Amino acid sequence: MKILIAYGTTDGQTRKIARFCADRLTDSGHAVELLNVSDGGDIDIERFDAAILAGSIHLGEYQKSLEAFVTTNLPKLTQCDTLFLSVSLSAAGDDADDWAGLKKYVDDFSRTTGWAPSRVEQIAGAFRFTTYDFFRHWAMRWIAMSKKETIDPHSDKEYTDWVRLAAILDDWCNGLTP
Repeated sequence: MKILIAYGTTDGQTRKIARFCADRLTDSGHAVELLNVSDGGDIDIERFDAAILAGSIHLGEYQKSLEAFVTTNLPKLTQCDTLFLSVSLSAAGDDADDWAGLKKYVDDFSRTTGWAPSRVEQIAGAFRFTTYDFFRHWAMRWIAMSKKETIDPHSDKEYTDWVRLAAILDDWCNGLTP
C-alpha cells in the first residue's frame, strides 16, 4: 500500500514519531511518503491508499498548518483509511480529566475541520527542554512540577511508548482495505 504520513510539529517529538511510523511501515513493505505540513506546497493525496496524520497539542490546539492541510484535503481524507496520532504529554498519565481533555481536543479538531478519522490514538510526547525558549522552558517546568514529574530542566525527557506505537501501526495496517 501507498501511505502518506502528514504531520505538524512544534518541538520535534511529533516529527520523531512520524519518522518512526515511516520506518516501521517501510520495513513492513509499504510505500511511504513523509510530509511536514508546515512546509506547505501541494501534494496529490489521490496517489495514496491510506494516510496517517499526526499533530501535537499545545495550548489546547493542534498546529494551524495541520488544520489547513486537513481542510484542504478533506474530500480525499474522508474516502481513505486514516489514522490520527494525537501527541500530548497528557497521554503519558492516567488522570481522567487529562484524558477527557484529550478527547475534547480531538473532537474540537474534527468539528473545526469536518474530518472524522477512521481511528484516533493518543500518543505520549516529550519534554524538550533543550529546544524551549525562556518562557516555554519555565511553563513546561511548571507543568512538570504540577504533575509531580521528576525532570532535569537541562535535558529532554521522552514519554513516547515506541513498543505500543509499533503495535498500533501493525494493527492499523492489518485492517487496511487493499
